[in-house]
Parts: sequence; structure tokens; C-alpha cells
Amino acid sequence: MRVIFMGSPDFSVPVLDALVEAGHEIACVYCQPPRPAGRGKKERPTPVQARAEELGLPVRHPVNFKDPADVAAFEALQAEIAVVVAYGLLLPQSILDAPEHGCLNIHASLLPRWRGAAPIHRAILEGDDKTGVCIMQMEAGLDTGPVLLRQETDITTEDTTALLHDRLSEMGADAITVALDSLEQLVPEPQPDAGVTYAKKIDKAEAKIDWNRPAAEIDRQIRGLSPFPGAWAILNGERIKFHMSRVTEGDAAPGEVIGAFTIACGEGAVEILTAQREGKRAMPVTEILKGLDLPQGSRFE
Repeated sequence: MRVIFMGSPDFSVPVLDALVEAGHEIACVYCQPPRPAGRGKKERPTPVQARAEELGLPVRHPVNFKDPADVAAFEALQAEIAVVVAYGLLLPQSILDAPEHGCLNIHASLLPRWRGAAPIHRAILEGDDKTGVCIMQMEAGLDTGPVLLRQETDITTEDTTALLHDRLSEMGADAITVALDSLEQLVPEPQPDAGVTYAKKIDKAEAKIDWNRPAAEIDRQIRGLSPFPGAWAILNGERIKFHMSRVTEGDAAPGEVIGAFTIACGEGAVEILTAQREGKRAMPVTEILKGLDLPQGSRFE
């Protein structure tokens, strides 16, 4: 098929690769424009733009589609379909209607649960036992369109947002190739009104740990905010981020260290497996403990 691809972050790259490998003709790649990044604040292209240029594909990054010239340029591509995954812009109806078969979105949740910006984070934070990807026919509402195909995966107690992100990205790549191969046979399934939830964007204020909460909730906070923004607490004036943990037994004042790197919570305790000191990379606890004074009875704030 002649496809317009629309995506920006790392999550979208395996999907672009899968479309190319499946033999689809990529008419053009749309992504967010380069933005200043790093210490030098040099403009850095999105991961999708970088990959598209490696593949020799044309790239466009309009600020929005309010300019009629951008809409006309999109329509002139005469695509059969557009595939959208984490593009970063709301698309007007003129764009949704331009391809022969409209626009398909790959969304990283089991719709109608977790419409919106941060479905992977929210699924872990709220303790969902399953998630997945949906191939959705796009319409003007936020993730409201009918679902053509869905794939599920379990959320385990070892999953972080980083791990689940990569798994769902690969699932999305597989699902969209299946959907395009069988497009004529797929029956759009309207989303039910019951069970709708919204995955609002993660606020950095959510990252501060309140040790008075139950261990199960804190464990999900740690895994759900790993790697970004990273759940954190203060020890002796230093901010420590936590990236991987598990629930364990323990009974002490909330925030108190009761083992090598086990911290008491309002109910139970969490054993920290991966952490990050200020100015350092994330590393296993065995490495952290070599340079961190953490006697039993220490207290995280």
C-alpha cells in the first residue's frame, strides 16, 4: 500500500521499520520538528526523522495543519492510508479524510481504557494486570475511534514503563502489518461508553515518594515512572531515584531502611533493585551500595 507514516519518538521507529520491511511504499514521513536538546542546545531530530533519513525517506514536520498549503501537500501525496503512532499533533478532519482509507492509529492500551497521553505509565501505576495495543480508525475525538484489531499482553510485577514500552512498540509493529494485510476483512468495533479512562500526562510532582503509602502502591510508582521521570526520595540531603523494586515484608517506620536496600512503607516494604544517585547513571543496588552510606535504620524522606 502507499502509506503516509506519522510518528515522532522511539516508540514509533519499529513500526516504520516493519512497514518498510513488509514492502509498503512510504510516500512521506511526518514527525515533530527538531528541537534544542543537550548541553549545547543544538537542534536534534526526532528518532523517527533520524531513522527515516537513514532509510532515504522524505520527511516533513509542519508545526500544525492550519496552513492550507500543508493540507494541500498532504493530500497531493495521494496515499491509500496513513499510519499514525505517537505523532504528537491532533489531526484536523481534512487530514483524517485525505487518504483513501483514512488514518489508522496504533494506541498503547486496550481501548477504551487509557485514552490519552500516558497509557503505559498509567496502566502500571493503577495496577492493571493486562494492557496491549489497538489499531484504531481515527476520528476527531481523542482516541475515540472504532477499533479494528487488538493484541493483549500481561503486565507482570517485573515490568517497568521502559520494558513495557519496548514490548508494546514491537506488538504495534506486528499488529499494523497484520491490519494492513487484512484491511478489507476487518470489522470496525465501536468503543463502548463504559470503562473509559484518560491517561493524563505524567507530572513530575507525581514522582516524590510518600512512604506512608502501602508497599504495593510504591512499587507500582517506582516501576511505572521508570525511567522517566523516576520516583525519588531524599537520603541525607541527596535525591535518590528508584528504577526497579519489588514488594517484600517489613515492619518499621515508613521510610526506614530495614535491610541492605529494603525500605519500610506504611504497609509492608519495598526492596530496591535498581537506583540512581544524583549525577550518576542508574545501576544495580550492589553497585550503589559501594558508594552510599546506608546503615540499617537510615531514613528516607
